[in-house]
Amino acid sequence: MSNPDKSIDPRILASAREEFLSKPYEQVSLREICQKAGVTTGAFYNRYKNKEELFDALVAPTLETLKSYSNGIESFNYDHLDNQDMRQIWELTPETQRLTVEMLYDDYERFRLLLCHAEGTRYANFIHDFVSDVTARSYRFAVEAYRRGISSFLIEEEELHMLLTAYWSTMFEPIIHGLPKENALRHSEAVAKLFNWTSVLGF
Repeated sequence: MSNPDKSIDPRILASAREEFLSKPYEQVSLREICQKAGVTTGAFYNRYKNKEELFDALVAPTLETLKSYSNGIESFNYDHLDNQDMRQIWELTPETQRLTVEMLYDDYERFRLLLCHAEGTRYANFIHDFVSDVTARSYRFAVEAYRRGISSFLIEEEELHMLLTAYWSTMFEPIIHGLPKENALRHSEAVAKLFNWTSVLGF
């Protein structure tokens, strides 16, 4: 019995990434993906049900990265954080902004897929869905800060969602416009000046 060709999956994914990045989702042809990957359509359907599942496979690592980021918002044990620590979590420093840009550009092409080429997929509202998740987690933090008397008022969740939408939309803009990471880093410094989260949250 011959060994299975382990190069097929990487070839399909590489070909698919190239196709999805070069044209609208609806115009992408599975047959063309297979031809460029040098595989049969039978080999493709042994691995993926359809084009949607293939797109899912391409962006899955990025969604896991974002899930880890969102989980990090709630990873703090509030009982072991003093008031100064609680404030510092929301400070936008050059270092925190740099780490965010690094996260985005380490996965540049997949973020391009989600931000620019997801129309027609379940990720068409990617920014809204991502921000909704971040808002829910962040609001629980805001409630805890208010309960402990760290913040002078409790921001409304809807307002927090709007502000986080503005923040993440502008952080994603360099990728949408195809800018190099150096430009994105400079942009992130301006964003840090624009968003004073400690003031917004009443710290």
